[in-house]
Amino acid sequence: MKNELKFKTLLETIGNTPIIKLDFGTNPTLLAKLEYLNPGGSIKDRSALYMIEDAEKRGLLKPGGTIIEASSGNQGIALAMIGVIKGYKVIITVPDRTSIEKINTLKAYGADVRICENTDTLEDPRSYHSMADTLHEEIEGSFMPNQYFNKKNVEAHYLTTGPEIWKQTEGKITHLFAAMGSCGTISGAAKYLKEQNPNIKVIGIDAENSKLSNPNPKAYISEGIGVDVISDTLNRAVIDQILTVNDDEVFAMTRKLAAKGFLVGLSCGAVMHIALDYCKKLSDKDIAVVLFADSGRAYLSKVFNF
Repeated sequence: MKNELKFKTLLETIGNTPIIKLDFGTNPTLLAKLEYLNPGGSIKDRSALYMIEDAEKRGLLKPGGTIIEASSGNQGIALAMIGVIKGYKVIITVPDRTSIEKINTLKAYGADVRICENTDTLEDPRSYHSMADTLHEEIEGSFMPNQYFNKKNVEAHYLTTGPEIWKQTEGKITHLFAAMGSCGTISGAAKYLKEQNPNIKVIGIDAENSKLSNPNPKAYISEGIGVDVISDTLNRAVIDQILTVNDDEVFAMTRKLAAKGFLVGLSCGAVMHIALDYCKKLSDKDIAVVLFADSGRAYLSKVFNF
């Protein structure tokens, strides 16, 4: 008789990441949701899978098709992992600020990686986003999830990340700190949490030289953060405050976190830089959650200079 034991597939393990308590001497209880424990190594596994499966259902992506995306790394890595499992060709365009570890990870999954100039704006025809648009137009049968404009990006986090945080904190969360990039994570998770308790404060963290936060945007080297495309995936109504960080602050905090045992990515450093300062004005009755979106293993050569 065949063994009837049931096990999950790799893609079925996406989500349901743990929340842990951080000991950084803060007045409020400070918790971190460990999104780098997703199988592809980041929170982007959630939205990538959700967008791909939605495209399959709607007939936008068919067997033998090609997935094309502009990504600074993590979204591309998630798509590359999902693509190879599902049998799609994957082309990822990245800015040249992307760490060599991320580029090599994309290649390890079999993705075709196109490295583009790190331009001041994504409208520049040399940018990684413009390159992805061009490839999508040229390649028949291709699908571009386009995380910056795809509302399924937001929906993924509304249906998974937000509910998980609410359940894991037993509905006691008072503050959420999240990095802002495509804005799918913060917009989706915050919408769900605000529906449960409108008094929850949501603080978004952006790069100081992004298009959203700087009237004269400039290139920056931090990854996984920075609103350079302003679209409907950004729901300002559910974000109480947007605070900015610079590259020096991001890199310094990322290194401090590693020294504390948390080898996490640059967006995590950005979030913690803001959260630790913000927590100084909170009470011991507050419960703050930070999102640790990806692993520091993706930035060893860039951040730690070995």
